[in-house]
Amino acid sequence: MNQSFGEEITYTLGSAIPLTSNDGALLPKNEIYARVKEAFLKNAELYNGSCLVQVIIRAYMDQVEKQDRPELKVSDRYQELLSIYQTELGELEAITARKIQHSKGKYKDYITALKKASGGRRAFMVSDLETILIDNKHRPYAAGLMLVHPGKDVKESLIYTYFSEDYSRYIESFEERSKKVLFDLVNKIIALVKIDRNAKIVYFHNFSRFDGVLVLKHLVCHHDYKLKPLFRNNRLYELSVYSGRKLLFRLRDSLNLLPGTLNNLAKSLCPSLGSKGSLDYQDVRLDNLVSKKDELIEYMKQDILLLGGIMQKAQEIYFHLYQLDIVSKITLSSLALSIYRLKYYDEENWPIYIPNMNQDNFIRKAYYGGHTDTYKPYGEDLYYYDVNSLYPFVMKNYQMPGGKPVWHGNLDEKDLDSLYGFIEAYVVCPKTIKKPFLPYRNKNNTLTFPTGEFVGVYYSEELKFARDLGYTVLPLSGYLYERMDSPFIEFVNTQSEKRIEAKKAGNEALSFVYKILMNSLYGRFGINPNSTTSEICDHDRYRTLFKKDSFIYGSLLEKNKYIVSYHVNTGNTPETWNPPKNGAVQLAAAITACARIYMYPYISREECYYTDTDSVVLGQPLPDELISSSVLGMLKLEARIVKGYFLAPKSYGFIEKDADGKIVLKHKGAAKSLVTLEWFQSQYDDPSRKEQVSVTSNFKIDWKDLEIQKQESLYKLGLSMDSKRLPVYNSENTWIDTEPIHIRDLSNVSPLLGDRILFYLRNEMNRLQTKSEILSEKLSQRDREMIGIISEKDREISEMKSKIDHLQDEMKKFTKETTKVVTKIKVVKSDNKTKKTKVVKKTERKNQTDKGKPP
Repeated sequence: MNQSFGEEITYTLGSAIPLTSNDGALLPKNEIYARVKEAFLKNAELYNGSCLVQVIIRAYMDQVEKQDRPELKVSDRYQELLSIYQTELGELEAITARKIQHSKGKYKDYITALKKASGGRRAFMVSDLETILIDNKHRPYAAGLMLVHPGKDVKESLIYTYFSEDYSRYIESFEERSKKVLFDLVNKIIALVKIDRNAKIVYFHNFSRFDGVLVLKHLVCHHDYKLKPLFRNNRLYELSVYSGRKLLFRLRDSLNLLPGTLNNLAKSLCPSLGSKGSLDYQDVRLDNLVSKKDELIEYMKQDILLLGGIMQKAQEIYFHLYQLDIVSKITLSSLALSIYRLKYYDEENWPIYIPNMNQDNFIRKAYYGGHTDTYKPYGEDLYYYDVNSLYPFVMKNYQMPGGKPVWHGNLDEKDLDSLYGFIEAYVVCPKTIKKPFLPYRNKNNTLTFPTGEFVGVYYSEELKFARDLGYTVLPLSGYLYERMDSPFIEFVNTQSEKRIEAKKAGNEALSFVYKILMNSLYGRFGINPNSTTSEICDHDRYRTLFKKDSFIYGSLLEKNKYIVSYHVNTGNTPETWNPPKNGAVQLAAAITACARIYMYPYISREECYYTDTDSVVLGQPLPDELISSSVLGMLKLEARIVKGYFLAPKSYGFIEKDADGKIVLKHKGAAKSLVTLEWFQSQYDDPSRKEQVSVTSNFKIDWKDLEIQKQESLYKLGLSMDSKRLPVYNSENTWIDTEPIHIRDLSNVSPLLGDRILFYLRNEMNRLQTKSEILSEKLSQRDREMIGIISEKDREISEMKSKIDHLQDEMKKFTKETTKVVTKIKVVKSDNKTKKTKVVKKTERKNQTDKGKPP
């Protein structure tokens, strides 16, 4: 079926339809057809707006052997399907299909709670390899191994060591002596497992990317054991070694449980064991191995001692707190999920449903992760803030999608505020928004935050937030959930409170455990089913994998032993869908979306220079009420910056103000070790500048041949400009700011979806046109009213002007008559003064009477 968003999906119409009654008699054909039609109509309502392109009907036979049946012609199939649709449905009684023997058990469609496991802590082993370069390839010259028992001081445990030059008396070739080192290490592991059958786990620190590659190559080429490596995206998580069906031992990476350097982990968990030693690897050569033996062996033994102490202390803490042995888990995220399921998960009231293939494919499009962007390239006197445990804070304080998802194929007429879940929407971001909020993944898989119009899948709450910012949002289709209070409140509260207590008590080990546990849970829900894997196989299996579209590469390691890499979960049918257990991408997508909502008020500030998921660089200090070094969700001041360059995501350099001028540099890429603050200055002056540099990789992995080698290569060191935001220059051609990319991308929109968007735009245009006409009518009415008012005022002004003109004429006439009287009086002699006075008074009274005024 083709969805409205252009993707073909497969789904099951319903449960199995019985072909026989309980006594085994065949049911009438029209009744079977009617039930098929009933299933069609039921799903037609659910997937309204989608296009049905194919129907597969699978029949299950309760027989030992499959019977050959003649295949129908295409025309006959068409007629059969048409007859199904034309069949009268009528009233049908429910019939339960008979169970077929050997049918597979049904797994629950939600994550289940765990019960407390019986038993205590198991012993384990820790190991380490030391290598030198021979023809630029790493070859082991020493190996060590220690068996660690719970509760026993690791200082009292024996460390077994194997040194290549100890075999020089009877093995001439160093290559053969190196093989002998690994031979003896493997044999010692097997011997120790025989002594303690529970101690089958062996930890290396950085097994996934170093030791494991060397050991795997050795086991493939020089032993006949059956090997089951657990690969995911070129990372070796575990290597299980079997003799026939019997498990001999498993090799794992301690880094996957306890992330961090060996030295830092030792400071937090077991400081009494001292620190990691130092060794100049460049000075270790084949010709001085013998003279340096004591130094080299002691260095390796200290590493093994620290690793044993670290793992033992972590095992003790986790078992004391949660009655869970870390030896039973491979990664920290799986350990965190197990603890959550064991102690905090309410399966009855808050079941976390596991998405099926179609649901996962759709919702995963809304799983964008964190927001990283650079806004202003250079600044002085800045403030670098970091949010305390952003994701745990969101997991505690924001509501989460619960219940079973329900598909809605047409949300055009729905009010956005009434929707909750994951929605495919047509959105328009106006250019007036200088720091857009909604993410968009372009054809190069780059996450951008553009203006313009596009279609994407988003968490409903970020669509509402975007609309309130000024976006236009048209919901199209999606999976709707029930809005529920977070199921992680107790988990986060407990870890946070216990960590604060541990820090106050000075227990750094316990504080470290609570911190990494609290921050590791969310990611497990978002694990991607689509990945690459590798396996060791024979020629027949290699030929089978080689023919599949998912094949990546294959390489012959030894006679009839191949390493093959291929994609998994790339099909679009339920039969090929085999995702990791306990995934719930709806939770991971909701958590990261809410985190972006929480960060936006800081990002959108005018003086924001840079952001990276849970941190911001600002030009002004934040109010004191937002600052705390321990409260979840509040910000702490990581650094005061004298001056800094923020040229691209994950590429910046600055000088700290309160750390004696400490220089902080970060740059992703193969040449990251070559960047300096002066390089950032040069790139700021000329962002297009690129230089060719020689890059040396001391631990380059060749997965096809399982080799680790030193490799030199040429690399263009520079910035990738214009991929996320566009630079803005002033009149002097100085880079001073950035602006968002503007896009118009509807290329992946299906014709059906395009028609719906067009229909919406036409309605929107009609709505705006109607509004314009109403405003025009209102304006016209106002104009008429204003014309009437103006005319009335003009009339009043005209009348007033007439009155003024008349008054002026009267004043002129009065002035003229007065002048005549005065002139006549002046010619009369002075001795007639009394007569003059009488004449003037008489004349004034006469003038006043003529103007209508009382005398």
